[in-house]
Amino acid sequence: MPWLAASFLLADRRLWPLAAIASFMFFLTALRLNHEAIHGNLGFRKSGHRLVLHGLSALMLGSNTAVAFNHLRHHRHLGTTEDVEGACGRMTLWQVLLEGPCFPLRMHMEAWRHGGASLRRRMTIDLSSNVMLTGAALATMAPALLYHVGAMIVAQCLTALFAVWITHRECTDEEIARTQSSAVVNFLTYNMFLHLEHHLFPAVPVRRLGILARRIAAAQPELASKAQQVLPPFRIPDAVARIARRA
Repeated sequence: MPWLAASFLLADRRLWPLAAIASFMFFLTALRLNHEAIHGNLGFRKSGHRLVLHGLSALMLGSNTAVAFNHLRHHRHLGTTEDVEGACGRMTLWQVLLEGPCFPLRMHMEAWRHGGASLRRRMTIDLSSNVMLTGAALATMAPALLYHVGAMIVAQCLTALFAVWITHRECTDEEIARTQSSAVVNFLTYNMFLHLEHHLFPAVPVRRLGILARRIAAAQPELASKAQQVLPPFRIPDAVARIARRA
């Protein structure tokens, strides 16, 4: 919520580059919260997690109910033809950039076709909230609200790149996903790049994946040493690394 508030405030003052950074961070953190709700890791009942998905759908645009359907299939059918979400991981960078605008549409169509009547009803709630937000922006012509709608459309078009391709690119059949050993990078990205660990133990909350990564490295050092990195390693001051690990 602080990132969302900052993006609105900065957009209202026409500080567009800073507003874009705040919007990116809002979308990143919303993706993480959405991801936790999909896996039931927020400590709520099923109805509570569904409410989180609906609320985030209204803010992020699109239907997170559809995202949940495809993401759970991604875990069950990784690397198969039924893995619509993960297909982007097998593309080149230029292919996934071109795929970007089509990716959310394909995810919604797949969920609508195969998700059943109950899921379609929840998708309708999500998409209705999208229409209401967009309608409010057009009716009021409020710069901050218009900016937010535009920023979320752009973010949705880049989801294939940042949420799928970057953590699954160039993985072989034996490699589930990439991970990130840099404590600072994981701190700045809210642990979302510890994707190998997430696929191995999806019931572990994202905020605890750093602990899980250290335990896996201690128990199976050969797995940790062979794991592909999301971002290339770089040297950082030891003091900064210690702060990031504690966080």
